[in-house]
Amino acid sequence: MVQVFSRIDQLREHLKTVRNAGRSLGFVPTMGALHDGHISLVERCVAENDYTIVSIFVNPTQFNDKNDLKNYPRMPEKDLKMLEGAGANAVFMPDESEIYPEPDNRVFDFGMLDKVMEGKFRPGHFNGVAQVVSKLFDIVEPHKAYFGQKDYQQLAIIREMVKQLGYKIEIVGCPIVREADGLAMSSRNLLLSPEHRKSAPLIYKTLQEARNKMDELSVKQMIDWVENQINADPNLKIEYFELVDTNTLLPVDSWNHSGGIIGCIAVWAGSIRLIDNLIFK
Repeated sequence: MVQVFSRIDQLREHLKTVRNAGRSLGFVPTMGALHDGHISLVERCVAENDYTIVSIFVNPTQFNDKNDLKNYPRMPEKDLKMLEGAGANAVFMPDESEIYPEPDNRVFDFGMLDKVMEGKFRPGHFNGVAQVVSKLFDIVEPHKAYFGQKDYQQLAIIREMVKQLGYKIEIVGCPIVREADGLAMSSRNLLLSPEHRKSAPLIYKTLQEARNKMDELSVKQMIDWVENQINADPNLKIEYFELVDTNTLLPVDSWNHSGGIIGCIAVWAGSIRLIDNLIFK
């Protein structure tokens, strides 16, 4: 039976006994509305650690759109059932007042990492992510923490935060899990209308086709081509498509770029915003 904690002091007390017994502690932070992508993180965590804890907390400081926060899907009973099935040992489900008894006014400096792509279109988002993840790390003190690569920029920022704050935590990035038609799994997929859900797989299909055209198109031509493919579907509207260095996340201007290249994309399907990415080289 999975144990559920809502208070920090009780959770810390419990985890102290786990650590004192010399057991390795793995952690999966989530905002709930769990899907198979989350469960793949939990299962990997269970396989690689003696004890697995999952948090479910819809963090208000990372939403720059109050409606998005209000509409974010919440289904705690279903989530707990899924986590029990995946082998999690404990779940931390705090109220907002437990995590933020007073406002968190910390401002992180991630250089350009949080200024590009998502950072450009969602100002303050990654600062909110860093606030909540650092708080959760301080509470749980895990040996390893697991994050999905769908949020590639978030993963890069969390790695940088861990470095800056000196945490002795191994950050494990896990592959994107997709629906049968290629759409990257996301809690937001539940909010798509049937017609938008039907169009959404075009995002991944276009990324795959783009990667096959690297010999034919320059970086700039590729960006234009992807934008045109997505915008040709009346149900989709591209916000950005960028080809960036896999480490710095800065745009590349040639396929001869010495580092790795990843294509990152954000698309509006009606009022729902979807993101995805694909390694190009």
